[in-house]
Amino acid sequence: MMGRNHLQWIWVRGSEPKSKDRAVEKAIEEAAELLKKVTEKVEAIKNDASIPVRSSKKTGAKSKKEVREQVQAEATESLKEIAVRHGYVSGKWLIFASPGKVDTIWTSLATSLASGPLASTSARLAKVATSPAEDSPNYQHIICVYVPDVYDKVEVTEIMRIMLRNHGVSLSGVKSNLYTSLRIDSKHASGIPSTTWKNSALMDDKESKELKDAFFAELASTKPAASDKPKSAVKSDEAAPAGKAKPKLKKKAADDPFASDDDDDAKADAGEEKRKEAIQAKTAKGKPQPKKKVVDDTFGSDDDDAEEEAKRKSEVSKKKSKAVSRSKKRQISESDEGDVEEEEDRPKKRRSGR
Repeated sequence: MMGRNHLQWIWVRGSEPKSKDRAVEKAIEEAAELLKKVTEKVEAIKNDASIPVRSSKKTGAKSKKEVREQVQAEATESLKEIAVRHGYVSGKWLIFASPGKVDTIWTSLATSLASGPLASTSARLAKVATSPAEDSPNYQHIICVYVPDVYDKVEVTEIMRIMLRNHGVSLSGVKSNLYTSLRIDSKHASGIPSTTWKNSALMDDKESKELKDAFFAELASTKPAASDKPKSAVKSDEAAPAGKAKPKLKKKAADDPFASDDDDDAKADAGEEKRKEAIQAKTAKGKPQPKKKVVDDTFGSDDDDAEEEAKRKSEVSKKKSKAVSRSKKRQISESDEGDVEEEEDRPKKRRSGR
């Protein structure tokens, strides 16, 4: 992770704070002297062999840890006194966000600070750290929501409640700007707690969890379910397969030599369906009536009179009855027009011999 000094920030300013820091330099100077002494004292405790590692109820001796914590607690109170006396009491809530969530969290908080729930609190400013110049494993973006007075427990708790209930964020405590100026962090040699307030000191864990759970439950209820897809969208999706099949029908209509360039899809579909029905009706059972007409017409001539026509039909009928025992060849062919024609060899031979 890049050093704190090298981070680039994006800022959002809300309303002007009710109060501003005053003697910042004097507060830092005095606090730095105190911090130096505390750090030396803590180091001495570590190296003091007379202080046992474990406490003893029998002798009442305190352990090294207990002695250090007492010094650190006293230092924390002294730093608060210096900050209040000089008027350097501003600070911020700390939030850490992963690269995958930082945009959502930051957008929510920044909007809230400008014109949402946070705008009604004493919170006055927010910033977020941008991505480092070089990729860093497990990088966490820091988000700070500033408060004018970190020692105002009521105001700080109110901001905490809104960030939990209205934004569902995970908070990492409140830190004084004085601590930031002194570079007090979790690894500082003095061992002083790096935050002015821990979450549990402002609100019990049960209440914190209930507020976050309420936020996420509300968020889940506002998200549209898959079954709630708008009807128009469903119709559009359902119509897609039909839309793909439609060009196939168009292609069949285009193959029909009787289709006009001006025919629309409806006419093409109707013509295709009618042609199929005609073929099925004529080939389903026996020799359909239209076929007889076609055979009769085959032997007709424009020069024949009615008598000759009747005589020829009678002869054809007799020959048909004699030919039942034999396998009579029938060839059914479908013309481009979709009509069905029958061709019988023997009658045609007779005609050609006339």
